[in-house]
Amino acid sequence: MSIAVKRVYEPAAEVDGHRVLVDRLWPRGLKKDAAALDAWAKEVAPSPALRRWFGHDPTRWDAFRHRYASELDAKVEYWRPLAEQAARHHITLLFGAHDEEHNNAVALKAYLEAWLKGHGPQ
Repeated sequence: MSIAVKRVYEPAAEVDGHRVLVDRLWPRGLKKDAAALDAWAKEVAPSPALRRWFGHDPTRWDAFRHRYASELDAKVEYWRPLAEQAARHHITLLFGAHDEEHNNAVALKAYLEAWLKGHGPQ
């Protein structure tokens, strides 16, 4: 199992494996051909209401992670393929936010890893 997170603005690297953008909105100023994406999984991004509420405010991080996990619980068909791929190959979840510690890709990585610990290949 291997999941990494990386800002989409950073250059692609071979070690990234399968590169998946997990933001609902396309990153500002980034040309689509420069992103080097394998997939854009906007369905696993937080809802617009949750994204606006969070506003990348670190004081809301724990509550955001909890609310986002609740949203993900209802979207199994969208995130499970990512988890299953991560069980077999390295994937990199890409995000556009400036804050590298408090963003949906970091929260999604933790969610997927927790699911894989309980359900992934032993």
